[in-house]
Amino acid sequence: MGISREQALDCFNSDDLIGIGMEADAVRRRLHPEGVASYIIERKIDCGGVNFEAVCERIRESVDRGATGVTLREAVDSEQKTEKIDGYERLLAGVREQFPAVWLHCFSASEILTIAQNSGLTVRETIARLRDAGLDSIPGDDAGVLDDAVHQHGARGKWSVPGWMEVHREAHALGIRTTAGMTFGAGESFEQRVNHLEAVRQLQEETGGFTAFTPVSFQPRAAGVSGIEKPTAVEYLKTLAISRMALDNIENVQADLETQGLKVLQMALRFGGNDVGSVLFEGSDGTTEEDLRRVIRGAGFRPVQRDTLYRTMFLS
Repeated sequence: MGISREQALDCFNSDDLIGIGMEADAVRRRLHPEGVASYIIERKIDCGGVNFEAVCERIRESVDRGATGVTLREAVDSEQKTEKIDGYERLLAGVREQFPAVWLHCFSASEILTIAQNSGLTVRETIARLRDAGLDSIPGDDAGVLDDAVHQHGARGKWSVPGWMEVHREAHALGIRTTAGMTFGAGESFEQRVNHLEAVRQLQEETGGFTAFTPVSFQPRAAGVSGIEKPTAVEYLKTLAISRMALDNIENVQADLETQGLKVLQMALRFGGNDVGSVLFEGSDGTTEEDLRRVIRGAGFRPVQRDTLYRTMFLS
């Protein structure tokens, strides 16, 4: 049983960062006693407005660099009109034909809801058709904060909490695993962060379909938002640790290289994280697979490459 709502709020209001980290590390050790930390080689690819050949070229480049999976994304929060489902079925089927071994971790809840709306389909029908075309799993990095009183930035701003939950619940019912995330630090309260953790925990208890949870610091500059300070590394580590303690029914908690950098990433492995993500993202500034392995070893663990479903590929 994860920590209670009251305990989570006490942790958010506490200055005892080291103590919170130690408690989260104890949960990690209980769930992952083997003394390893994992990483994956995969890439996120924006497919909106990009032709099929260009998408395949990017996938081929990624595979040449060792990628075992890709995340295809559609910019549903842009001015560009999202296609109906037929176009995405053709895309997935075409990619599957050319890259049968690549895991397709594609289309967030916001994107699926938009495709369903544009196509006149139910959420379940939409997911089932995408699955049949080649979809393997669904990312949950668009969740923002799962509280409709919070102003959402990006794609999730168009959709309510019940919509996000419906996509993941229906995916799990269809045998499709998904991930969950929380983008914090955009003005929400600690209570609203805890609301988010409780919503994810409850759905996991119901379905068991989440493979991992990733808390991410909101980046005001990247989002074009002024008047909000970027969360500090201390706030990030505390939120990561609380997430690990609250969500002990989700096996994996991923630390976020993309917003935190290597030094904080290494500390995160002692604050409840057991995975460091992938180096193949835009703006990775030359970070390599060996950099990730060095960070993992420096934190006292053995590096293990994994696939999208967190299955071990090899130890070293």
